[in-house]
Amino acid sequence: MTTASEHDSALVRAMARPEPEEKVARRILDAALEQFTTFGLRRSSMDDVAKRAGLSRVTVYRRFRNKDGLVEACLLREGSRFFARLDAAVADLPSMEERVVEGFVVALRHSREHPLFGGLLRLEPEVVLPYLTVKGGPYLSATTEYLSGHLRRAQRAEGRPDSDTGPLAELMVRVAVSFLLNPAGRIDLGDEERTRAFARRYLAPLIGV
Repeated sequence: MTTASEHDSALVRAMARPEPEEKVARRILDAALEQFTTFGLRRSSMDDVAKRAGLSRVTVYRRFRNKDGLVEACLLREGSRFFARLDAAVADLPSMEERVVEGFVVALRHSREHPLFGGLLRLEPEVVLPYLTVKGGPYLSATTEYLSGHLRRAQRAEGRPDSDTGPLAELMVRVAVSFLLNPAGRIDLGDEERTRAFARRYLAPLIGV
């Protein structure tokens, strides 16, 4: 039996280093992403995705057991694409603090602008919310593990004492999700400069804690 931690580790491996997609599977996922972001999850069926992909419904069901499985596969692929963007954004930054700040900015921007996350959250929040809250545990764990690994490598590259980077990584993920779900409040992250200032003041100092 696969434990929760083993499942989370498998998720982060798949998101960070996705296997090459079979041509038909890629075609289905491309069609599903377009279908979901155009009409929403509630109004989209497996038949709709099959029609958009130009494939039979049997072919779609053979690769993705049901709609939930297809949504999960879409989220997994978009997560791996996000990791690639994040890697590129922080790769040349010289310090761990700068990586924390820019990583937070990129994460918030990506989640707000992405049609499958921010877009659907605005279109049908009651359907998307479970994937970001009560059903979001595995993805929270996977993203936290991924970010924690980044912080740990930066820590070693700078010759810092080894410390547990997991709490900071999880805090960054939780804060980003919180601002995505409810952007209104006393903390104004309306533009990227404000977001950087927030991360520089409140998140970066936690590296030394």
